[in-house]
Amino acid sequence: MTEHSPVTQDTAAPINATATPVLPDAQTVTSVTHWTDRLFSFRVTRPASLRFRSGEFVMIGLMGDVNPKTGKQKPLLRAYSIASPSWDEELEFYSIKVQDGPLTSKLQHIKPGDQIILRPKPVGTLVHDALLPGKRLWFFATGTGFAPFASLLRDPQTFEDYEQVIITHTVRDVAELEYGRKLIEEIRSDEMLGELLGEENLAKLTYYPTTTREQSPKMGRITDLLTDGTVFADLGIDGISPETDRAMVCGSLGLNTDIKAILEGYGLEEGANSEPKHYVVEKAFVG
Repeated sequence: MTEHSPVTQDTAAPINATATPVLPDAQTVTSVTHWTDRLFSFRVTRPASLRFRSGEFVMIGLMGDVNPKTGKQKPLLRAYSIASPSWDEELEFYSIKVQDGPLTSKLQHIKPGDQIILRPKPVGTLVHDALLPGKRLWFFATGTGFAPFASLLRDPQTFEDYEQVIITHTVRDVAELEYGRKLIEEIRSDEMLGELLGEENLAKLTYYPTTTREQSPKMGRITDLLTDGTVFADLGIDGISPETDRAMVCGSLGLNTDIKAILEGYGLEEGANSEPKHYVVEKAFVG
């Protein structure tokens, strides 16, 4: 995900800078892919004890700078959605690069073999348990908000629970769609995923990417395309209804607010783990 503000963060004991630094809750980076000058993804080892539901997030990070007054360091942690599905042997993350960001200014330079901090306490609202049963599931993402849906799109339950799954992804430039485009291509063509998800289930998947700045086959913000009915005309859908439609939203604060208003205009109600309803929004971060 992008440079996030954490909703929760454990207090960690400072590490003495004069001693050999040892990362708490360390996991090893296994691969890194730079998609653009602003976006990258990486995979790390998975703690043997970690169990999570597809769509959840964890706190990850690195050690912060040494405090010149105390000579000590503290972990610098942010909330990141797990982009890999719950059955994967490794953990994948998708991040923006913020050149002056406290964490991503450093995180963007990691290489295979490096270590990061990973707190194995997954939480989040973008899970199937937070939604009532329905027929059609919408994923609304902007930017690196695609990450939790990268996890859910590779989870068999997503396709077993719904007759149609629609993933919308809005970015500024075409290159920013590449991570999602390649993942959708992999889901549709990978033999192992085909066997796991089921060929008949993969036919339920609709990918709807849009750009707002660079020319592409579909231009415009997803909120505008919903409001003027373009999405429904393009997909041959009458509209959104609380009787049939469920939704998950992950993106900028503006997208979250606007999509909430649109969905509630159709009569959908916001749900939570403790009270499943028609749609859920990830509030842990913006970006």
